[in-house]
Amino acid sequence: MKKIYNSIMLAAVIATGAGCTSEYLSVENPMAAPIEEYFTTPEHLEEALTAAYDPLEWTDWGMGQYSPIMLMSDIMADQIWVGGADKTDNQFWHLMMNYEAVPTMTLSSLWTNAYSGVKRCNDVIKYMGWTEGLAPDVAKSYEAQVRVLRVYYYSWLWKFWGNVPYYTENLEDPWVCAQSSADQVYEGMITDLEAAIALNALPMRRSGADLGRVTKAMAYMLYAEITMYKNDTARLGNALAYMKEIIESGKYSLVDDYRTIFTLAGENNSESIFEITYKSENAVRGWSWSLGAGGTVLPRLIGPYNLADASGVHLNGWGFAPVRTETYEMYDPADERRDATCWDASGLSYDKRYQDTGFFLEKYAPRTDYSQGYLSDADFGFGNNYRIYRYAETLLNAAELVLAGYGSGDAESWLNAVHSRSLDGTTVSLSLPNIKEERRLEFVGEGKRYWDLVRWGDASSVLVPDSYGYRTNTWSESKRYLPIPQTEIDASASTSEPLTQNNY
Repeated sequence: MKKIYNSIMLAAVIATGAGCTSEYLSVENPMAAPIEEYFTTPEHLEEALTAAYDPLEWTDWGMGQYSPIMLMSDIMADQIWVGGADKTDNQFWHLMMNYEAVPTMTLSSLWTNAYSGVKRCNDVIKYMGWTEGLAPDVAKSYEAQVRVLRVYYYSWLWKFWGNVPYYTENLEDPWVCAQSSADQVYEGMITDLEAAIALNALPMRRSGADLGRVTKAMAYMLYAEITMYKNDTARLGNALAYMKEIIESGKYSLVDDYRTIFTLAGENNSESIFEITYKSENAVRGWSWSLGAGGTVLPRLIGPYNLADASGVHLNGWGFAPVRTETYEMYDPADERRDATCWDASGLSYDKRYQDTGFFLEKYAPRTDYSQGYLSDADFGFGNNYRIYRYAETLLNAAELVLAGYGSGDAESWLNAVHSRSLDGTTVSLSLPNIKEERRLEFVGEGKRYWDLVRWGDASSVLVPDSYGYRTNTWSESKRYLPIPQTEIDASASTSEPLTQNNY
């Protein structure tokens, strides 16, 4: 089953006060029964679990903004531009790119999406106490899944804003809680994730109808991601052990041809650890129901504007996120990753928009084979899954952690497995510069580069004004966290726990 469907709208977070001052809109369930009576069967609890996955899909368009999770970090890095009609088009993207976001124009939708996910995960744990006849192994599996998902949602908040409200039981009237520091949020996340892993209730890999659900490997990758970003030296040995467990499990392997990874046939391939799933066939998601099940608008966002593609392979888009010329040129011409990442549309007929380079992100390009059989708006008719964690990252994480002294392992072999896959017959020596370079080439458009530069301490030297006059500011530590949306600041102002704005 390619798409996990939401069978029931449980509750929605109103856009104002999605964090510390949440209000909730109760939605009548199909049985017209009180919620305490409805969620007493395993079947209805599974509906709540399914609903906890739904906010994963909403970042591309929801809560009034386009904010696809990968691009929101990549626009702050050095490999793609923002594009669009001009620098007022999706203006908050342009402000983020230049490290000048303001509270009234920032990434407010992702804040609401993340807390919607947290709320739904908390719901599942609460409802489990009401459910009759739930098998113990199923209960452990559900708990592990929503704990991992909750950490994943909080990781968005922690990386982008740092100092946010953190809670694991849903708020009640008057919907307030204390704002936590970034360090406190991290401790809450890592403790929750360790508890989920300790349940030992998740398979290393899933198949069939369970594709798209949390696995042990996904939990391990999330653990490595947040501990490496935090540079938690007390836990990086554990992160390496988890990477080695994935490697030694034999459940994952690199695909032979990098060029196939981001194709329709390449979804959930041998190196896919976690994908956010979308479905074009029978998709009902559209402008009138953006929280429904179906496809993603991301490909439409990033395709060439008014494209005339005689080959019938690609469809037109809106000209956002053009790939930088320097990104295309950083690849060896023999590197399979170049053309699989950078679509050279310069020879095609289309209307050039702001920051156009002629190159677009092929990984999520609007392709005809991804847009078939949708029932709603064509803009949402793309079934491109978002690749969140791949086995290539497992290997590079493990190599980096061994090199840093957190354990032993064949780090050079792991590094070269990734390198040689796309540059056949060539190898590199084990070094941090070579690991950094491999990540730079491997993960363009996958939401990794910006966070890598920050955690390595390279952001202030790499993310500097460019020669085009697009980025005029230099990244600094004071720019690590975005300003908290002003709507959240205002909603909390008269409560007992008002939010403190980030310096930015």
